[in-house]
Amino acid sequence: MLFHGEVAGIRDVVTFQARTAEDLRKAFEDSVDDYLDFCRNENVEPQKPFSGTLSLRTSPELHQRIAAAAARRSASINQWIVETLERQATADLDHGTTSVR
Repeated sequence: MLFHGEVAGIRDVVTFQARTAEDLRKAFEDSVDDYLDFCRNENVEPQKPFSGTLSLRTSPELHQRIAAAAARRSASINQWIVETLERQATADLDHGTTSVR
């Protein structure tokens, strides 16, 4: 019997394991410390979890269309974009889409 975990939200793979739940936190902390030491030794920036903030550039025409679509749903532009991206990301992941558009 073994508890196993992985740091989520980064592309690098940082795993940890322990035989007891009590030891799992220490194993996690040790793995993160090892990862940070590795990054320092290799002179690379450690990856950080996604912030949830995106910067988006588009044409003024598309910006206007997005604003109109959001207004039609009584939503903010941000809310409309988040909902639209969520639907599309879910559809792409559910259908195994691998191409980047």
